[in-house]
Formats: sequence, C-alpha cells, structure tokens
Amino acid sequence: MMFMIKKTSALWISIPMLLLIAGCSTTKIKPIPELSPAEVDHIHDAIPRVEPLSKNGNPAFYDALGQRYFVMQSAAGYDERGVASWYGPGFHKGATSSGERYDMYGMTAAHKTLPLPTYVQVTNLNNGRSITVRVNDRGPFKRGRIIDLSYAAASKLDMLRDGTAFVEVKSLVPGENAPHATQSSSPLFVQAGAFSDVANAERLLQQLQRSGFMDAFIHNSNNKGQTLFRVRIGPINNVDEFDRVIASLKASGIDDAHLALD
Repeated sequence: MMFMIKKTSALWISIPMLLLIAGCSTTKIKPIPELSPAEVDHIHDAIPRVEPLSKNGNPAFYDALGQRYFVMQSAAGYDERGVASWYGPGFHKGATSSGERYDMYGMTAAHKTLPLPTYVQVTNLNNGRSITVRVNDRGPFKRGRIIDLSYAAASKLDMLRDGTAFVEVKSLVPGENAPHATQSSSPLFVQAGAFSDVANAERLLQQLQRSGFMDAFIHNSNNKGQTLFRVRIGPINNVDEFDRVIASLKASGIDDAHLALD
C-alpha cells in the first residue's frame, strides 16, 4: 500500500492521486504463492520496541483522494473502533510509505494518521481474536476503514474470506503488557453525535428518525463527571450495513459518524 509523499518548498504534499488505487500501492507486483491459514498461524506477532520515527511517511499533513490527513505526533492513548480491511499478494515487496518493503507475511498494517512506526493491538470484534502489528504504511483511504492489515495479520484474525471485519485498535507501549481486548459479544452501533446538552441530542434523534432511522436512540454516559448524550443507530450486524448507514449519514451532512460499543 504505497503512499508516496514528497516535500515541496516548506510544505509536505501528496503526489497525484492517480497513483492511488483505493489507498494501495502504485505498482502491483506479480502475485506469489500464498501460505495457508495453518501455516500463517506459526508467524509470530510483532513485538513492540522503541524505534525512532521513520524519515519517510511522517509529514505534518498530507492529502489523499480529496481529504486532508494530519499525522499524529504521538500514538499514546490511541483507541479506536471501526472496520479493518487487508492487502496482500498484489502488493508484496512493493514500497510502503515508510520506505520499507511490504511483506504480506509480516505482521504489519497501514493507518492514515498514526506515527510510522507504531505498534498496535488489533482485536476482531466478531470473534475475539487479537494480534499485535507494526504500522509502517499509510491508508486505507476508503471511507469507514480505519486500518489495512497484511495478509498474515488478516489471516490470524480470520477475516480473509470476508475481506473486512469490525475491529478495535489500541496503541501499545514497548515493555508494557497488552491492554485488555474488548469482548466480541459487545453489541455494535454507529454513533452519529455526542452532546453535553440533551436538547441537541434530541434534535439530532428527531432528524434521524425523520430520515428513516427508526432504530436511532440516545445513550447516556458519564465522561469524567460530565454526562454525555450519545445519539446512536443500531445495533449494526455487519460491515455492509455499517457502510450503508455511514453513506446515508454523510448524505445528510453528518461526516463524523463512527463505530461504537454499548
């Protein structure tokens, strides 16, 4: 999943988007024989270690497919839920955004804004499987996708056949134990908004119900002593349904909807 970034004058910018194919490598490499899932199971997870930031792939910001992304200065505390995808043989040994070669059998991943490299724990929320990968590439740039996994990583999470999966991604600190993974039995929702004022939440709820989202509701939660009123839709049963809801919300002007747990 190569995403080349170059420096022009004092600003970092992306190369023309014609070089991007769904956020993946600019040049497809000849496919190689794939290992079976049983063989991939013997590949070890990435082991978090302290590394300097890559000289490539860490601009302050870059543009891709009409969207501007700001690279995070630190991965500390990162915890996000969403949809994972994967990329494999067609990009094997192609260049990544960090300048390294993509290894479909390595435990690696691509992310839009995490510093390169970053180590993260990825948990498949459908089956509870959890892995550790090293983020060394940029992408995926399809709306609603938060991480693109290597072939080996996707195989370990048992998502090769479906191509996508609901996941939780948490940053890891070298030398510390991996954080507790979310249980896969937790119901999943799309969160359309969160407000400290219940009147604003009720207005959004009414808007969603007028648009046909009869399964929308308000979920109250306490965040550091402050009550938040979260407007949610669901539960969401699969990635196709998630994509439809996200697309419909975007058409209604709601751009920051995301996956949430009960």
